[in-house]
This record gives sequence, structure tokens and C-alpha cells, in this order.
Amino acid sequence: MKQLTGLAAFLLLLLLPAHSPWWMDTVPPVAAEPLSVVHGSFGRNDTLATALEDHLPPATVHRLVEAARPTYDLARVSVGRPFALALGPDGGLRAFTYGIDDLQTLRVIRRGDDLESELLTRTYDSFPAVVAGRIESSLFATIEEVGEHPQLAFDLSEIFAWDIDFNTEIQVGDGFRVAVEKLFLDGRFVRYGRILAARFDRGDRTLHAVRFETSRGAGYYDLDGTPLKKAFLRSPLRFTRISSRFNLRRLHPVHKVRRAHPAVDYAAPRGTPVNASADGVVTLAGTWGGLGRAVRLRHANGYETIYGHLSRIFVRKGQRVSQGERIGAVGSTGVATGPHLDYRMKLNGRYVNPLQIQLPPAEPIPEEERQAFFAARDRQLPLLDDSPDRVARGEG
Repeated sequence: MKQLTGLAAFLLLLLLPAHSPWWMDTVPPVAAEPLSVVHGSFGRNDTLATALEDHLPPATVHRLVEAARPTYDLARVSVGRPFALALGPDGGLRAFTYGIDDLQTLRVIRRGDDLESELLTRTYDSFPAVVAGRIESSLFATIEEVGEHPQLAFDLSEIFAWDIDFNTEIQVGDGFRVAVEKLFLDGRFVRYGRILAARFDRGDRTLHAVRFETSRGAGYYDLDGTPLKKAFLRSPLRFTRISSRFNLRRLHPVHKVRRAHPAVDYAAPRGTPVNASADGVVTLAGTWGGLGRAVRLRHANGYETIYGHLSRIFVRKGQRVSQGERIGAVGSTGVATGPHLDYRMKLNGRYVNPLQIQLPPAEPIPEEERQAFFAARDRQLPLLDDSPDRVARGEG
């Protein structure tokens, strides 16, 4: 912890956690008495009492917690978050601040004999930006090559996850353009906001995505208003590779005999999250012969999916799961030569190839909201034509 004294120290306390003109409007009149300020951050296993024990007696810490309770529960401090307190010449508490997150700060100030708490809030500065690239190896690598954070690759892959298997269908020369909100604090990029529109050029096929919020919630749609979301994801894993395809006469790598392999094998490191391909109910969560630890899900319209060789299972029989929910982790249990996911799909009791089946669509935009969608489409699509570095130059 660091200790400062005087008026400058008290101003520093009140500016926590960010120094910007916005905060100057929140600074109350400063007492004439000399003050000392202690500021630091919470470590692992710290509580408010242990972090402040060298500066405040337990009774004062208790008063502080009670004063803050209507605004924020100080029993829920987080590792790494900053705090500061101002102490008078007698060592008594004059003020305390805690940076809850980037946008919220708890402040407790002594007024007379009372401690009063308040929540100071601010908002991100948001600018639409265009990110564009042409793939040389993978979407993930290309996003990094154009100077963006890998999270954008995950966000983009989620939008097109029902139409593109990013493990198998991406080729050198494919391209993308994304209109995305970038969120800043004090001129510093913090994270991405909403993707407003996107285009993915895959071979001679171009896919579009437009964000639109219906009465049922936000989603992404093609230019005609058809939802990109389908009943099933193209792959239950992100950014991996197929090590063995659906083949009813495959030579088994362990038993060395030809037998049906009604599955797609995805090679991935042990522990890689395995996600439910669709909403469903767990009908098996345990050991299943050569598949080792496995999960089987029953879906609507006669579909089933099976996930084998798992190292861990995170669901139980009878549980309802949502599309994209983590149900297990990649492993090599059962009869397996190495860590991978054995992924199978059945339709009306018969195995089908997950890579070739035509997946059913999700619910369409309500008819009474279609005109609003077309207006949003015509407003957001032109953003894709902006220069990729326009916002980076402050022209957003």
C-alpha cells in the first residue's frame, strides 16, 4: 500500500479509480484538516477487515460495512480491485472508496458523526469501428494480425456458427468485414460492444449478418430477415480440427478391423470445453462402453446428439440444457488413442452425418416487426463500407 498526505492525497482518493474530468464534478468540498490517504488493492483471500486492519479498528470497519450496505455489500470485494481511505489527524475515518468495476465506484464519506454511502457511475465512450481481413491461416490468427483482440474472433464465429464450421470450412483467401462497437474509458480501449453488421466471404458464397432486436430479444439475420441461428450448431467445439470423419467402413485405429464410425472426431487438447449443439434434455451422463465418459442429449423433432471420450461431465441425467451451454470437457476416456471428442447425431433413431445434414432454422422475425428490421438493415449495412482505420483515427 502507498500513503500520501494533504489535499492532493484526498483528491486522489476521490478520483479513484480513474483520473478524468468527469470525476471532478463529483468531488465534494474538502475539509481544512490535514488528511492522509492509504490506497491499494485487494489480494487473494483478502477481506475488507484484513485489508484495512493496519489502519482501522474492527468497530470502524463494521461501521463502514453497515454504512455501505444500502449501496453495495463490501463482503463481495474482488481480487485486484482498488480501494482507498482518508484518515484524519486522529486516525479516524473520513472517506473510503472502492472501485467495483470500470464503471462503478462506491464512496463512503463521513458527514458529522454519520457515514453516508453513494454510488458513482459513468459510461463507456462508444464508437463504431470496421475490422476487415483476409484469412491466410485461421480466423483467430487473422484477427490478431490486423491488430484486434482474439475475443472478436470468438464473437464473430458465434454469429456464423450455424452456417460455418470454423474447424473445417475456412479456407485461405476467405474474407470478412465487421462493424463493431468499440468501448473506451479515458481514451483507452476496454472491450468490444455489439457487432452491428458483418459479412463473411467464403469461396463464392457471401454471408451477411445484421443485428436486430425483436420483442423476443436480440439476434442476427440475413438480408431477407431469415435468422442465422438454427436449431443446431455446426460444431460443439470452437477452433479445433477434425481428426476422423463420419465413415461406415472405417478401419478402427485401435482394434484394426473395419467397423462403422457414425461420428465426427474433433481433436482438441484435454479439458477443451464441449458445448451442447442444441437445446435439449440429458438422457445419459456417465460411462457408455467404448465411448468412456459420455453425454447424450434428446432434442426436438426426433434428434439426438452424443458426446464421447469426455474427461469431465458438467450435467446430470434429466437436466435441461441450452444451445451452447458447456456440458463436458474433451478427454480420452474409453477406447481412444488420444484426447478428442467423438460427436454423433441421430435422427429418428438412425445415425446421420452431422456435417451434411440440413439443419432446421430458428423462429423467424414476427411479421409485424419485419419493416423495422429492414430499416435497421439499411441503416447498419453501410457501416461495413467505412474505412477500417477511420475510428482508430478518432473519426467515428
